[in-house]
Amino acid sequence: MGKSLFKFLCIGGLIMTAAMNTGCSTTSNEAKYAGQVKTENKAPSNEPPSAEEMKAEKIMRNDDGIAVYPPKTYMNNHWDLTPGRLVHTNYYSSVCEKNKNIAVLLPPDYSEEKKYPVLYVFHGYWGNEMSMVGTQVLISNMINMGDAKEMIVVYPFIYSSKTKAQCTGFGEPEDWAAYDNCINEVVEDVMPWLKTQFSVLEGRENTAVCGFSMGGREALSIGVAHPELFGYVAAMAPAPGVIPNTMHPGQFKEEDFKFPEGLTPEVLMICVGDADGVVTFYPSTYHAVLKKNGVDHFWWMVPGSDHGDPAISSGLFNFCERIFK
Repeated sequence: MGKSLFKFLCIGGLIMTAAMNTGCSTTSNEAKYAGQVKTENKAPSNEPPSAEEMKAEKIMRNDDGIAVYPPKTYMNNHWDLTPGRLVHTNYYSSVCEKNKNIAVLLPPDYSEEKKYPVLYVFHGYWGNEMSMVGTQVLISNMINMGDAKEMIVVYPFIYSSKTKAQCTGFGEPEDWAAYDNCINEVVEDVMPWLKTQFSVLEGRENTAVCGFSMGGREALSIGVAHPELFGYVAAMAPAPGVIPNTMHPGQFKEEDFKFPEGLTPEVLMICVGDADGVVTFYPSTYHAVLKKNGVDHFWWMVPGSDHGDPAISSGLFNFCERIFK
C-alpha cells in the first residue's frame, strides 16, 4: 500500500481517542440530512442533558431506517445515568508469546449473577486498546436508555506480533501481517480468556465485532473467516486489504468475500464519511462485492464526515441498536 495512504491510516487509528445494496442508500448530499436531529428541550449551557432530555430528542432516519447522524445528547456523560465501568488489564497471548493489554467495558449495573453478550471493538492503524474507549459514553447511554441490550464491550490491542510492540511503518507488509494476525489472537487467546474473567454469553448469536479504519478491515475479515463465532459484523471506514487491490494482495478473493449458507451475519454494516480522504473509495468496493455476491448488508455514507466522527458514531449507534435482538 502507498505510504501516503498508510500515513493517514496511522492518524486514523488515533482519531477516536482524540475526539473521544441491500442496506442503505448512498448520498453525498449533506443538505438531505441537515437538521436531522432535533432537540425539543435544551439543557442549560452549564449542565449536561438529562435522561428526560435524551428521550425528547428526535432521531431522524433515512428510508432504510439508518440514523445517519447519532443523537447529539447520547454523545455526552449524564449526571442521572449510571455509566459503564472500564477495566484496563492484561492477558497472556500464546499467539504473540507475551502479555498484551486489553480494556473491557462492563455494562451499568454489571452483575456476576447474569451473563452478557459481547461486542468486540477494533481500533485503527497505530492505535491501541485505549484508542476506541471513547465509544463507552455512547454505548453506556444507549444501554441506559433501552436502545441497546446490556453487553460487555472488549477493546483489544489488535497489533499481533511476536517481535514488535507496535507498527513502525506506514505501509510495511510486516505490519499488515501483524494486524491480520489479530484474527488468530482474538479467537485463540482473547475469547477464551474473557470467559474466565467475566460473565459472558457464548455462541455467535451473542457475539458481535466492529471496527474503525484498519480495525474495520479486521472486523470484516474475522467475520468472514469465522462466521461460526460472530453473528454481527460492522465496519466504519474500513481500510483496504480485505479483498485484492493494486496495493494489497487481499485476505480473501472477491468470490470468497461472502458467508456459508446459514451463517450470514444477522447484522452486517459498512459506512464511511463522504469526505473521507483516507480510505477514499475502498469501503464502497466492499459494498459492491458483497452486493455482487448476494450478501445482505447495510451500506451508507455520512455526509460531511472525514476519517473519524461522525462516521464512527453513526456506525456504532446503528450497529448497537440492532445487535443481540
